[in-house]
Amino acid sequence: MGTNTVSPEGLATLVDRLRWDKRRHPYHGRGEYQATAHQALETATTLVEAGHAQTVVRTLRTAVDRVTRTLMYLDDSSGIVGDALQELTDLYARALELAPPASPKTLASWLVAAQFDGPGWPRIHLRAFAPALGEKGIADIAAQVEARAASAAPDSWSAQFSVRDFREQLAELTGDVDHYVAVLAEDLKSPEQYRKITLALVAAGRTAEAAAWARRGLAHHPGNPYSERLRDLLVDLLLDDDQPADALEVRIAEFNRHPVAATYRALAATCERTGDTAPLAPALDELRARATADPNRLSELVQALTLAGLDDEAWSTAAAHPHQVGPLLLHSLVEQRETTHPADVLPAYRYLVQAQLSDTSKYRYDRAVKLLRRLRAAHAAAGNPDGFSDYLTELRDEHKRKTTFIAKLDKAGLTP
Repeated sequence: MGTNTVSPEGLATLVDRLRWDKRRHPYHGRGEYQATAHQALETATTLVEAGHAQTVVRTLRTAVDRVTRTLMYLDDSSGIVGDALQELTDLYARALELAPPASPKTLASWLVAAQFDGPGWPRIHLRAFAPALGEKGIADIAAQVEARAASAAPDSWSAQFSVRDFREQLAELTGDVDHYVAVLAEDLKSPEQYRKITLALVAAGRTAEAAAWARRGLAHHPGNPYSERLRDLLVDLLLDDDQPADALEVRIAEFNRHPVAATYRALAATCERTGDTAPLAPALDELRARATADPNRLSELVQALTLAGLDDEAWSTAAAHPHQVGPLLLHSLVEQRETTHPADVLPAYRYLVQAQLSDTSKYRYDRAVKLLRRLRAAHAAAGNPDGFSDYLTELRDEHKRKTTFIAKLDKAGLTP
């Protein structure tokens, strides 16, 4: 970026280029737009850090408004422009802190409009804007939020979310932990709410209450995917509070509720932290029993065995049931096994080659060729190069009508 652009005038020029005609194709020019947005962000950051917040704060507001609108029409599946918008918004808050607005009420109205009337982005962090808003501006936002809540349609998810989000942020700004927890507790439909409460209580040094809230959240949302973050937080909290037995109890309870590789992995990690590995043997036995009853669970068992360092059992289980284990897991096991036991992996490699040839991906032949090279090396390491030649002859004959595949074999030197 040239030094001549690092000026309020240069920033204004860049921001002027952040306009976007909604009739324009969403893909055309998006690369240039991404570059301009990031250049504007870099320039504005440099100017704010150099003490020019007062001269660029309005331009930053314009940049935020323009990029917000643009994202309604430009394809941003990569998230590049969205990330730049969030950084521009946070930088705008920082500039306002250095150069407070003449009218906090006007800023408050802009923030409320962005939250309630905007397209859903950027994320408004009231804590970042609090210094510029001051007590009067924050009070004005609180009043506007309640007015919006009173007039919002009961079935409007976006309005209800916006009210809930700002109420929680406003409660957090008060610094009153009990008030903040009370507001969060008004809506306990997600384990994330319990996690927020737990974190707030931990920050206040109220660890026993924090643990109780985390346990409540897990009891109310045992199968929610987001509960794992809450469970990890509870385990960390218990370990920090020198309660290793309780931490293990949390992991064991979750494994018993849902005995899979992921819960075994979490249990194993906590066992390592506590130095108590006793729960792992019965957990593995449970996974073995479930895999015996249902072969579709063999991959879960193999993953756990590998994690437990039982490599021979993991290999023998996978090699005996390649269909149930699947190509990806089998391939990773083959790579570990071939260096010490090359003869063991020959059937597995052949299975993987056939799996690729049965695939529909356009890269299937290239992948099959790569596997065949590894299979040839494994045959050589096992002292059986002729076995590979015989197999290759059979394979070429079986797939002789796949002329593209045969041509790739010839090019790779994979001839009998």
